[in-house]
Order: sequence, then structure tokens, then C-alpha cells
Amino acid sequence: MSYATTMVGALLFLLLLAAAPPAASFAPLSTTRRLSTATSSTLQMSTKTTAGGGRPTMPSHSPATSLPNKIYNWRGYDIRYQVTGPSDAEHTLLLIHGLFVNSDHWRKTLTGLHALNDNEEEGSSSSDNEKSKKKKIRIYAIDLLGSGWSSKPSRDDPNAQLVSGENGRFVNCNSICYREANNTGRQQGVLRRPQKIRSSSTLQNIPLGTAAGGHRLASLLDLRHPLGSPYNFYTWAEQITDFIHDVVHYQPDTDSNDDEDGEKKVESKNNKKVTLVANSIGTMSSLQSILDEPNLFNGCFIINPNFRELHMAEVPMSSLTMPLVRQIQSLLRNNGHGLFASLAKPNTVMEILKEPYAVVDAVDEELVQVLLDPLLTVGADDVVFDTLSYSAGPLPEQQLSSNAYPKETCPTWVVYGKDDPWTPSKRVENLKNIGRADIDGYGESTVERIVGLEGVGHCPHDESPEVVNRLILEFLDRLEKDK
Repeated sequence: MSYATTMVGALLFLLLLAAAPPAASFAPLSTTRRLSTATSSTLQMSTKTTAGGGRPTMPSHSPATSLPNKIYNWRGYDIRYQVTGPSDAEHTLLLIHGLFVNSDHWRKTLTGLHALNDNEEEGSSSSDNEKSKKKKIRIYAIDLLGSGWSSKPSRDDPNAQLVSGENGRFVNCNSICYREANNTGRQQGVLRRPQKIRSSSTLQNIPLGTAAGGHRLASLLDLRHPLGSPYNFYTWAEQITDFIHDVVHYQPDTDSNDDEDGEKKVESKNNKKVTLVANSIGTMSSLQSILDEPNLFNGCFIINPNFRELHMAEVPMSSLTMPLVRQIQSLLRNNGHGLFASLAKPNTVMEILKEPYAVVDAVDEELVQVLLDPLLTVGADDVVFDTLSYSAGPLPEQQLSSNAYPKETCPTWVVYGKDDPWTPSKRVENLKNIGRADIDGYGESTVERIVGLEGVGHCPHDESPEVVNRLILEFLDRLEKDK
């Protein structure tokens, strides 16, 4: 059964029976880890606190990684992030999570690559990966706006509307880009960040793939969120690029005590390029950030891209089915909160998370806690239903085939689990046939390498972290060849 069929069926089932299908909507969130008795008591304690009427609050350190939870103030909102690795590392990674999860989704990437830094510092060279152990890596993982412990403003809040990445992006629209309105793209009068170039909000005859590995042209591709919501890929793309400017490219000046940590942030003299690592729908946010500011990046490592089969360009017979889907989406936004609360229970979430994974043992109580607790915070259910109504926006093939995609300076690899029920393997493999558009048609693929993993599902970085971490290191080795 295809992802589209499953999701449409789930929405219909929810409408008719008010039962479990929203659970299906959580499935793309999933990630996993081995069960440990230490996490069991933590989960039960967290659950009791929530059941007693309180709401979970962000801990000082992540239970999944033991890293401090840091806050980046972005356009007036709090953004949680984690970071590990030396500031003078040769490589900088930024990990972008998928739908409804958060930076703890990357627990095994953060801890696994962090261990390499520790081994390098200790001078260990006893394994076959001696070359990789000598590689110093700084790794950031961020909670996108509306996800994890980041702020979750109401869609219609005036301030939230102002930060939307769709503002100032499309023709025939009077909205103003946040950077232009607040002059945040300039420093000491110098333009540090590129100005947006307005384009059409509707594209025509865009090449897309099929679940069977074929090709088709989408006659119409609407890029704007149908609700005008700030929870869209353009917002998250701008959050990614701003985070690089404001956090990654700024280093502490220990001779000053101007900020809350006793350190003054100063612009680094060596603004190293960043390697993006994205999972699921984090793919679209990442690819869009590359299209927006290609000079910030030296590579993109995609893990199980999501093709958004509820997008209006993906739904079969959309002229007939989309009106029904829109009606169900509206019912969920208006009446689904009680159902959301009834499903947001540890045991239910654990079963939901097992669905997209081939390695079901990877789903443990620690995972449930770090994914569920932020979903119990104020506004999280509204963001979930709002995002489920996002049947528009960019798609991977459309972004990769853009003539602005910087293939030469930003190599792209794709890794996926062959047993992922949500992402058709043949469509992923077909990305090797997606090239940039030019006057002669489409050129060579912008995807340099595609790797399929046997026995792995939707989140290989959590189901088979050793293999994925090794592939990330191979990707970094490949990027070094361009230096």
C-alpha cells in the first residue's frame, strides 16, 4: 500500500470513526533505540507529571544525548538546539529533523560522531576506522519552529505571520520579507544576506517521480501554504540559514562577558561552510536553504526523503480528492484536539512509532519520552494539524531540478532504508535521473550517489546508526576532495 493511499485512508477513517488514523500521521516522526531499564523509570515519571495536569518543560540537558539544551532567539522566538564537537573542527554538520520530531531524533548521530571526537582527542587508533577517528567534527542539531522545545506560536498570531518565509518571496503579494522589514540582513551597513527575488507562487509542468520509478509532469505545483501559515518550508529554510549566520558562524569572545553565558558573540574570521544532514521532510527545508543561500553550504546528505504524497500535486485525481482532503483537514483543525490528547500516551505512541521501522527493537521508551514530551506542550497539537493541512509547497524533485541548485559546490548524497513503508524505493532511486533544468531540457543528475540499506526503515540513522555514521564520514571524505 502506498503512503498516499495510507494517509488518505487514515484521514477518512478519522473522520468516520474518530479513532486511530491521526496516529498514522505521527508515523513519519519516528526514530528509535535499544530499550534500557534506565529510561523506563524516566518515562513513567514524565507521564505521571503530565497526567497530573502539568505540562512537560524543557530539561537542562537532553535525556537522549546528555548534551545541554541551548536556546537561540530567532525573530523573537525561542529555538532549541544541541551542539557537540570542537569549535576548531574541520567539518561542521547541521542536522535537520523530520515531521513532528526534534533534535533528539538525531541522538545516535550526535553521540556516535561525538565519540569519534573523543577517540581523536585520546589518540586512539586501534580500529579499522583510524582515518575517520582523526576527523574532527562539530555537530549542531536544531528544533525547527513549531517542533520539539522550540516556540509554537499560533498560526494567526501577527508576530508569527511576520516571520513567515513566504513573505516577500512571491509576485502578486504585498508581504514584506522579515529581513528587509527589520534590516537583519545587514551588518554595519553591509548586506550580509541575499535579498529575495520574487517568483511565481505556482509552477507548471514540473518533473516529478512515481512510486514505480517512472517520470511524470505535474501540471500545477502550488508553493504557498493554503492557510497562509508560517509553518512552511520557506520559514524553516530561513531559520536554517539564519542559524548558520547567527550561531554557527559566530564564536565566543572569552575576553568579554556581554551575553547570558558570560561570552560575547563575535563573527568568526573563518566562516566555514556547513554540511546539511536531513531526514524525511527535513529534506525540503534543507534543499530550500541551499537554493536560498548556496554559499553557506558544501554538501547535503539526505536520509529517506519524503515525497509528501498528500501534496496536491501528488494526490491521484486531485481535482476530485483534494476537496474531500481539505474538508477532513479542516475538521481535524477544528475538532481533533481531544482525539490528539487521547492518542498522546506513551504506549500508543510507541506502537505508532514501530509502524515505519524495519528494526522495531530500535523503538524504546527513551525515544517515546523525548518525542512525546514536547508534543504535550502548549500549541503542539495546533502545529500538528496545521502541518497536516500543508498540501502545497516545494517537492524534492522540483528543488533538485532547479537550475539554481549548486551541484558543483554542494554535492548531494541520498541514503534510504529499503524497507521504509512511507518512501518508495524506486522513486528514491529515480532521483539519479533528476537533473537541472536548462534550455536543452534536463542535464546530469544533481544527486551524486544513492545508497539503499537492506532491512532498514524510515529512519536509518536511528535504526542502523553505525552504518549511517560511517556513510556520513565517507561523505565528508568526498567533500575534502573539493578543497
